[in-house]
Amino acid sequence: MKGRRSLGRRFGWLWAAYAVSSFGTRLAFDAFSMIAILALGAGATRVALISAVGLAVGAVAAVPLGPWVEFRRKRPVMIAMDVVRFGALVSVPAAYALGLLGFAHLLLVSAVVAAADITFTAASGAFLKALVPPRDLLVANGRFESTTWTATMLGPPLGGAAVGLFGPVLTVLADAVSYLLSAIGIKAIGGEEPLPERGDTSRGMRAGDLLDGWRFILADPVLRPLFLNTVLVNGLIMAATPPLAVLMLGDLGFAPWQYGLAFALPCLGGLVGARLGRFLIPKHGQRGVLLAAGTLRACWPVGLAFIGHGAAGLVLVMVVEFALITCIGVYNPVLSTLRLERAPADRVTRILSAWSVTGKTTVAGMTALWGLLAAVTGPRAAIAGAGLIMLLATPLLLPWHDRARHRTPAGTGSA
Repeated sequence: MKGRRSLGRRFGWLWAAYAVSSFGTRLAFDAFSMIAILALGAGATRVALISAVGLAVGAVAAVPLGPWVEFRRKRPVMIAMDVVRFGALVSVPAAYALGLLGFAHLLLVSAVVAAADITFTAASGAFLKALVPPRDLLVANGRFESTTWTATMLGPPLGGAAVGLFGPVLTVLADAVSYLLSAIGIKAIGGEEPLPERGDTSRGMRAGDLLDGWRFILADPVLRPLFLNTVLVNGLIMAATPPLAVLMLGDLGFAPWQYGLAFALPCLGGLVGARLGRFLIPKHGQRGVLLAAGTLRACWPVGLAFIGHGAAGLVLVMVVEFALITCIGVYNPVLSTLRLERAPADRVTRILSAWSVTGKTTVAGMTALWGLLAAVTGPRAAIAGAGLIMLLATPLLLPWHDRARHRTPAGTGSA
C-alpha cells in the first residue's frame, strides 16, 4: 500500500493555514447569533438579519474585488484578507469589553468577513492552481475537503462547550486568532509568485470585468449545469437548516447536545467521501462521479421531514445526514478540480468569485424565504418542500449530455 503522496512543503503550509482557519471558524459556529441573543437581547428577526443581510451585503461588496484580485499576486491578497478578518472579528470582543457592542456592529462585521471570505477563497483557488501540478489537484482538493469535515465535526461541539464555560465572545476571539495564524502560515509558504499577465496595477477596472466570471460560467457547457445545480442544492440545504433546528429543539424537544451530536457524527461521511473520489475517477471519470454523487445527494434531505421523537428520530437524522455528507464529500473535491481545470489562468479569480457570490446570495435569499414559509406552513412542511424540490429538480441540472463532456470554451488554457 502506497503512503500518502507528498505535495511539497509549500502546499503543506497552505494546507496548515486552511486547517487552522477552518477549525477557528467552526469553533465559533453561530457565535454571532448567540451574542445577539445573550448579550444584546435580540429577537428572531434580528438574529436572522445577521445571517442573511450580512452574507448578502458581503457578497455584493465582493463583486468588484474579483477583477481587482485577478491581475495581482494572490498570496499577498490572501494574507491581507486574513488580516482583515482578524481585525474585524477582534473588534467584537474589544467592543464588548468596553461596553460599546451593538447590533449594527455585528452586522457590519458579518458583512466584512463575508466579503473577505469570498475574496480569499477566489485568490486561494487561483494560487492552488499555480502551486500544484494538474495531476495533483484532486488530491489537494480532497485534503481540503477532509479538513473541512474534520473541523465541522470537532469545532461546534468544542465551541459549544467553550460558550458554556466562557461565553460566545471568547470563541469569536479564537476565530480571529485563527485568521492571524493562517496569515502567518501563508507568509511562510515563501517562494516567488510572478505577477499575472496583464498585470498592470494601474489599469482601471472596466464594467465588463465585473460580469466576466458569470459570462464564462454560463457559456461553458460543463460548468453551467454544475453551477446551477450546486447553487440550488446548497441554497436548499441551508434554507432548511433553521426550520430543522426549530423542529428538533422546539417541537420534538431534543436537547441542544443531542442536536449537536446529530450533525457532528455524520461529518465522518465527509471524510469517507473525500477519500473515495480519487479512487472512483479512474474507473468512472469525472463526469460519471459528478452525475452519480450529485444525483444521490438529492435523494436524502426529504427524509428529514419524517423525524420523530426519541432515539429513533435522532438515529434517522444521523443516517440521513451521513448519507448526504458522504455524497457531498465525493462531489465537492471533484467539482473543485474540474472547475480549476476548465478555468483559464487569467480568469480563475473572477470565475471563483462569481461562483461564491451567487452561492452566498442564494443562500441568504432562500434562508429568508424558507423562514417565512416555515412561519406559514410549519417547520416540517418547509423541510419537506426543500427536500422535494432537491429530489425532483436538482438532478435535472447536472450535465447529462455527452456532447458537453470534452468541449472546452475558447480561451481555456491547460490546467
